[in-house]
Amino acid sequence: MNSLSYLNELINFPAPEEALAEPNGLLAVGGDLSPARLLEAYYHGIFPWFNADDPILWWSPSPRAVFVPKSDFGSKSLRKTLKKAAWKYTINHAFLDVMSGCAQPRAKQQGTWITPEIQMAYYELHLQGFAHSFEVWDEDRLVGGLYGIPVGNVFCGESMFHRQTDASKAAFTLLNQHLARHDFALIDAQLINPHLVNLGAKAISRTSFLSILRQNRTNLVAPEMWLKQEVKFEL
Repeated sequence: MNSLSYLNELINFPAPEEALAEPNGLLAVGGDLSPARLLEAYYHGIFPWFNADDPILWWSPSPRAVFVPKSDFGSKSLRKTLKKAAWKYTINHAFLDVMSGCAQPRAKQQGTWITPEIQMAYYELHLQGFAHSFEVWDEDRLVGGLYGIPVGNVFCGESMFHRQTDASKAAFTLLNQHLARHDFALIDAQLINPHLVNLGAKAISRTSFLSILRQNRTNLVAPEMWLKQEVKFEL
């Protein structure tokens, strides 16, 4: 029977296979959100997720929600929207603004897990070149986006948002095309839910996910793919 681990000043984590079955995937409590600890977590398929008044909680659930990047990702209706929209698309132009947009509570939600503490921790990763954002603009107004952390050629997606219909889907389609162009193996979406299934997510076991991660996490990618840049869709 697995038991919950309590972290100390060392950045090491227990093996993700030791996560609890209930609540699904809870692995460890405590520690901090330093860049070194966060990178160690993602390297091993672990991520933080906790409410503002909770201690830091670390997770490795099973099943895992994943996407395989595809350059032709997206429905016919979305393609039609993208052809009509006068949106502009960028990478790493507004990381903090994207996190702020993702932090806004959704309908029927009381709050958000993307607290100021989380935002500052991931912004530090961004400044160090380890976390990246994709943005959708209507002229000078940010209307959608997402952010995440690449581990080798696996992209660990964290959250996305929209202020105009389909803007978050546009950001996600852009992510797919960009990752497919650079031979990424997988997008990790963490916990499966109906919205992700609607976008095309599949649920795989923790064992399968960790196997893919371990095969790909040390792969080198072209550094220019994460330069601050404006990008276009291939429709």
